[in-house]
Amino acid sequence: MLSLIAYGKRAESVRVHAYVLMTHHVHLPATPETDRGPGRLMKGLGQRDVQYVNRTDHRTVTLFEGRFRSSVIEADSDLIACRRNIALNPVRARMVPTAEEYPWSSDRCNALGLTDPVVATHPLCLTLGERDAERRSRCRNLFADEFPESEIAARRGTTNGGLALGSDHFQRQIAAMVGRRTWPGTSGRPKKEPPDANQIEVPI
Repeated sequence: MLSLIAYGKRAESVRVHAYVLMTHHVHLPATPETDRGPGRLMKGLGQRDVQYVNRTDHRTVTLFEGRFRSSVIEADSDLIACRRNIALNPVRARMVPTAEEYPWSSDRCNALGLTDPVVATHPLCLTLGERDAERRSRCRNLFADEFPESEIAARRGTTNGGLALGSDHFQRQIAAMVGRRTWPGTSGRPKKEPPDANQIEVPI
């Protein structure tokens, strides 16, 4: 699958900054050059990989758990947190004790310095340290602590809902671009506002 991601990111002009391949889903924080790039990358990945696996295993079922979902994130405030969250997926699943021990993750590149043809380093990640060794050490420290369950649930809801993740200003910028609300709404009917005392009519 990694060779297909490497091919697809070049074909669709998508820079993949990190990845985690799980048993029935993948995570790919990326920066596309076109708005259709990520969707086309995942479509091609699904088609080619499913065909290969089905031919190899003589089966006719889907490979991934569900359809492609995405969320626009504000890099300055959420890129590092996003990378940290997905790197810890195998740890939460009790597949490995630490993120860098998982073989199907970009954390082996970002935290250990192994060469990875899929990963394109985001400029923000260069601010973690002046030297490569310092940045790798910072990555290992950042990804050692688990994410609070409330934050995991919030990020999952943002992705599943196709919402934006970032500051209020960023969310409203994205909403203006796409023409719809891009932040979570409140459940239930809106509360009625109490009447203004100056507008209450008192019978005479």
